[in-house]
Amino acid sequence: MHTAAVEQTVHASLIITTHRSIRLRVTLRYRPEDPLAVRMAFPAEFSLDEPAAGPAPACGGDGEGGGQDIEWVFARQLLTAGLELPAGVGDVHIRPALGRRTMVELRAPEGTALLQFDTTDLRRFLWRSRLLVPEGEEHLHLDADRALAELLG
Repeated sequence: MHTAAVEQTVHASLIITTHRSIRLRVTLRYRPEDPLAVRMAFPAEFSLDEPAAGPAPACGGDGEGGGQDIEWVFARQLLTAGLELPAGVGDVHIRPALGRRTMVELRAPEGTALLQFDTTDLRRFLWRSRLLVPEGEEHLHLDADRALAELLG
């Protein structure tokens, strides 16, 4: 069992319109026992789910509504690639923007969220994650039995 993990709180701008955005805190997480994935957790008040919807995933992520953070899980390699060139297929798209900014687009049936991050914050997070599990060595940290047990519940 791994005890080390990377957790970093950063600020992002949720783009509402061309001239309006909301600043929010985002918690980035990386766990060596899930070496291919990164997690982005957003405050529950930014969920697109109705409060009565209960524990259904918010915004297509893996978190829960109802007061808990909304968590999106996607490939660490996607985040790395998106810092340099547009990357992504499906629900998560990442691309560089003017200045030292990175855009993250999260798509779900409830709607789309466009967020702007300081690229330096994302690079620092990725650097810290690579100290735990270097790129290309993720397979050494995979636990197939645990993953299968989680999948089968």
